[in-house]
Amino acid sequence: MKEEVTSIIQAAKKDGQKTLSEYQSKKILAAYGIPVAREELVEGLQQAKVAASSIGYPVVLKFCSQEVTHKTEKGLLEVGIRDEEDLVEAFERLRVAAQGIKGGYLVQEMVKGARELVIGMIRDPQFGPCVMFGLGGIFTEILRDVSFRVAPIEKRDALEMMEEIKGKKILEAVRGMPPVDRDLLAQSLVALGDLGMEQEDIQEIDVNPMIVRGDKPIAVDALVVLR
Repeated sequence: MKEEVTSIIQAAKKDGQKTLSEYQSKKILAAYGIPVAREELVEGLQQAKVAASSIGYPVVLKFCSQEVTHKTEKGLLEVGIRDEEDLVEAFERLRVAAQGIKGGYLVQEMVKGARELVIGMIRDPQFGPCVMFGLGGIFTEILRDVSFRVAPIEKRDALEMMEEIKGKKILEAVRGMPPVDRDLLAQSLVALGDLGMEQEDIQEIDVNPMIVRGDKPIAVDALVVLR
């Protein structure tokens, strides 16, 4: 587990990267047991077709590069791809939009859920690594409804963090949706604290959104910033 993470980080530093690509970032999350969306990194359209068929439609197609952190604003994200015909058209749009940028294409399962969360880790100059939890998606910046703990944290700390946000009712059974699996969510928060303690080359981790599918929170986008 740690060996894979170390090799990803060292290779990125050797290449002069200040941030990891989404694919690299989620590899690190998965190595620490944080649930991530199924995805495959490909170079061309033919590989994308094979990956989409293997994952199963509908899929999401993203241009994946450490040079790009805001894909939506740059037209480098296509969601709700229903079949191969959609995929071909989406791939061509991304290919044109990504001209001049080094990277590949990420074919990802379409994770559907009405609830979006954010989890993260920031290395504070005074307190060291701190774990963050709150409402995700567009609400992260609008509402800033988040809670923090200094790492390392235990399960009870993670559960307390969930109770501290104003929008905590989103974790309960609401509008026919089951309550969020708090044990799994706590496991992810504890893992972020462990990452911060064990991987000193990481400055920041941003997992947004973490979409709740059924009762399971799944990381669908992530960014790791290096020190």
